[in-house]
Amino acid sequence: MPDILTRLALVASPTDRAQEAAAELRATREWVDYDDADGVVALGGDGFMLQILHHMLDSDRILPVYGINQGTVGFLMNRPKSSRPLEERIARARRIAVSPLWMEATTTGDDVMTSWAINEVSLLRETRQTAKLEVSVNGKVRIPELSCDGVLVATPAGSTAYNLSANGPILPLGSNMLALTPISPFRPRRWRGAILPDNAEILIRARESDKRPVSVVADQKEVRDVREVRVRAWPEHQLTLLFDKGKSLDERIFAEQFMV
Repeated sequence: MPDILTRLALVASPTDRAQEAAAELRATREWVDYDDADGVVALGGDGFMLQILHHMLDSDRILPVYGINQGTVGFLMNRPKSSRPLEERIARARRIAVSPLWMEATTTGDDVMTSWAINEVSLLRETRQTAKLEVSVNGKVRIPELSCDGVLVATPAGSTAYNLSANGPILPLGSNMLALTPISPFRPRRWRGAILPDNAEILIRARESDKRPVSVVADQKEVRDVREVRVRAWPEHQLTLLFDKGKSLDERIFAEQFMV
C-alpha cells in the first residue's frame, strides 16, 4: 500500500475560478507549506499542472500531485466535484508514474539551453520557408533531410496532445516508448514518423539554419534559432500524478483511441 498523504500543500492557478475553489478548500482543513508537504493538491488546468511539475523537476523536490480541474480540458486533472471528501479521494487515488524528457538545444550563436518536457519537445520553422532537418537516433542518421514545418518527440503522457493533432500515434502509459512525429512533412512524403524505445537519444539538426531558422519548444519553454537539439527520456526523475479510480491517465489515453 502506498503511504497515506497527510501533509498537503495547496497551490492554485491565478484565475478567478481556481482562486475561488482554493478559498473554499482552505477552510476545510489545515494545509502546510510546499517544503513541509508530502503531497500537493493543484487547482487549475493542464497548463498549470505542467508548471507545477516543471517546478518540481527544477527544484529536485518531487511530490505526488492530485490535480483538480479548474481549467478547460483538464486531461491531467480530476473532476472538480465529488460526493467523497478530498482526503478520501486522495487516499483512494491511483498513482501514475510519468517520465519527463530532457532537452538540450544549441543555438546558432553557440548558446546551450536545457529544459524538461512532460508532454513533448517540438521543433518548428520560424518563417514561411520550410524547415530542413537531419534526424539521428542513437548516433546514426536516419533521415538526412526532412523537409517539413517541424518535428516533435512526445511522451506517452503527451501523445494525445500536439502529437495526436499532428497525426502521431497514441502511446499507452507504461509502453516505454516515445513518438517521433513529423509536422506537415513534404519530403520524404511517405514518412509518417516512428515509435522509439524510451532509452533512445534523438538528435535533430537544422540544415541551412541561417536561411531556414528553427525554434524548439519544450512544453511551454521556447528557444529560437537553434542549430541542433538533443532529446531523451529521463526515467530517473519520475513524476507521480494521482487520479480517481476509473478516471486515471492511462484509462483516458486508452479511451482516446476509440473516440470518433
